[in-house]
Amino acid sequence: MSFDFETKISAKLINEKTIVINPEMQKILAQRGFGEPENDVLVLDSFETLYLLYNNKLELKKVNKNIIFDELIQKYIQKNDDTLIRFLLYRDLRTKGYAVKDGFGFGTDFRVYERGTYGTKDAKFVIFAFNEGTQQKIGKLYKNIVEITKMGKEPIVAVIERRGEIIYYKINKMNFSENTPELQMKDFEFN
Repeated sequence: MSFDFETKISAKLINEKTIVINPEMQKILAQRGFGEPENDVLVLDSFETLYLLYNNKLELKKVNKNIIFDELIQKYIQKNDDTLIRFLLYRDLRTKGYAVKDGFGFGTDFRVYERGTYGTKDAKFVIFAFNEGTQQKIGKLYKNIVEITKMGKEPIVAVIERRGEIIYYKINKMNFSENTPELQMKDFEFN
């Protein structure tokens, strides 16, 4: 989603939440798929806050102190090891023009809307993010994929490489053949 904000969005960091108070700014963000309404304010997720700070579209204050990207990402990483991975993935998807929301269970990281459909259609894709080299039990992933496809969503696995590059794999139905008995040397004839 490209940015056409003429002014920076103003927000406050209160109790570790990014709060947008100005109704006009709330509307601008909500139309582009950012944040969740809560009472009379819009609350941004950590990855949304980081993305907007990174792109210099957000002015974030805690009390009267400006908070910068480097400071905030370090703070978030201390609380959650997955912060950097989620930020990199979120940034990549947003840069490609997708509206992105937090996952909804089943081990998913994000729901992704087709370009131009946010607010009019449900998310089409569900993203599972893995660091390069991370091991995952295939049975658990398979169960999650079955449930997600029943809901009409397309599962995508995103692998974040060590250099920060992201590779996406579209997942289709998996079929595993039965295990066959191990071959024994006695089963072969030698001449």
